[in-house]
Amino acid sequence: MTELETKIRAEAERLLSEHLVDVVVAFRKEDAPLHPQPAFFTQVDELQDLVYNGLCANNLANYLTRHPQETRIGMVVRGCENRSVNALVVEKQHTRENLVLIGIPCEGILDWRHIVALTGENVLSVEENGESVCVHTRENTFAFSRVELLHPSCQRCLHPNPISADVLLGELKPEGDPELMRLRIEALENLTLEERNAWFRHEAERCIRCYACREACPMCYCTECFVDHTEPRWSESGVTPAGMQAWHIVRAFHQTGRCTSCGACERACPMDIQMTYLTDKLNLDMIDAYQFEVGMDTTTQPPFATLTLDDKNRFITRGK
Repeated sequence: MTELETKIRAEAERLLSEHLVDVVVAFRKEDAPLHPQPAFFTQVDELQDLVYNGLCANNLANYLTRHPQETRIGMVVRGCENRSVNALVVEKQHTRENLVLIGIPCEGILDWRHIVALTGENVLSVEENGESVCVHTRENTFAFSRVELLHPSCQRCLHPNPISADVLLGELKPEGDPELMRLRIEALENLTLEERNAWFRHEAERCIRCYACREACPMCYCTECFVDHTEPRWSESGVTPAGMQAWHIVRAFHQTGRCTSCGACERACPMDIQMTYLTDKLNLDMIDAYQFEVGMDTTTQPPFATLTLDDKNRFITRGK
């Protein structure tokens, strides 16, 4: 058990034993060493299974909407999760008063697919020691620097630190470089129309419509998704090029001003489809046009959800 895990368990035990929360949302160990799983701890004696490491890949804010608003929730949050929680509070999916956020400055999530590609599938354990990572397999031990195993979304992360946690465990990390996201988007924008279309088709048409990206995303909480509507039908439901492209385009626009670029969708995708460049582009537009960045507080509505009587298009206020 690491020192950080000891601190998280102690804080979770305090919250449960003092009846300050009904459930603590964190991670638990599993037999598969590369895949710690999200877990809901309601009893102190369950906390012996709680773990925290660089392989904890899920965005735990995704489980906020799985509980009634009156449920008092303790939750382990990194920078992206904290911002996702804030965005959900803005959208009135839970009340901030019923949340206790245990903040962890994030060193970045390790890309398990990259680990398997480098070491093979017979991974027995992964040991993290600051900026170094050792991967033990049945045949060998591999040593890596942490940065070379980071998931791409973490390599370009802007806000690794929780910004509104009730309890902060660990030392704050340096903020990310906003130019990394801008350079990534500019590289794609500088492609010709034909090259951009080929890139998009290559990514979209590998989609098998499993919707793992939707299930992993904290901001995809609609009771019925647009792709599941039958009347009217908004897009083709089959595994067709048109249907797959529509899914990714409409979902990206649905996330405009709401996506924290946590990368949970890409980590969940069984086809390893890279689609966050669409939401990153829209996030950049929100920053440039509206000086808005999602989840930085619990009061500011995203630009596309904001309406005032001073808006120029008066017809959207019922003709007034």
